[in-house]
Amino acid sequence: MTDPGVHFDPYADTYRRDVEQTIAFSRKGLDHYTEVKARALLDLMRRRLGDPSGLSVLDVGCGTGETDRFLAAAIGSLHGADISGRSIERAREANPGVDYRRYDGETLPFDENELDLSFSINVLHHVEPGDRAAVVAELGRVVRPGGLVAIAEHNPVNPLTRRVVRSCAFDVGVKLLPRAELEGLLADAGLDVVEHRYLIFLPIRSVSVDRLLRRLPLGAQYYVVGRVPGGILG
Repeated sequence: MTDPGVHFDPYADTYRRDVEQTIAFSRKGLDHYTEVKARALLDLMRRRLGDPSGLSVLDVGCGTGETDRFLAAAIGSLHGADISGRSIERAREANPGVDYRRYDGETLPFDENELDLSFSINVLHHVEPGDRAAVVAELGRVVRPGGLVAIAEHNPVNPLTRRVVRSCAFDVGVKLLPRAELEGLLADAGLDVVEHRYLIFLPIRSVSVDRLLRRLPLGAQYYVVGRVPGGILG
């Protein structure tokens, strides 16, 4: 399998600066957009799995732990995995209460059915198209029956999203995934696709706007949720 993240080591120390330079036109910093996605994940957990404080959750492609800063206090057992060793070091410094492990890009360092939910945010477009199915299958392997796999990606339909991706140093040459492709990958991995939503319609944090427009393919990003068959329906 092609190593999907080996080139991220050089960006571990400059990730925040690089992203904020890329999104400066929106006049919002990285934390704004990260918190939107973290809140969406917590909402998903409460609706479909129960109180997050009783759940075991894995952030695949966690990078320097930006999203985990907004999740750690609410989740019972939060884990992170990344192929970039340098990024893992930075994540451990930022979030000492999170269990971070190095990921070889092929097999996640967790047992089968070990977790309640696994998620990845803007990771899959860095994976070669032919390798994406195996990555999604791994996200499903480590989740218990009845648990969830949630994957967020850039929305290629959104012109501002395409502008951000073109301008980002570590996104050079990537191929964004249409939502239908991601849903197909989850289904091919044996997961039941149970939900999709679009996020970030305006450069302000507006729960009401996101709820109103979440079904329209206009948001800067989207997520798709797959459920591992079996267990108790959430």
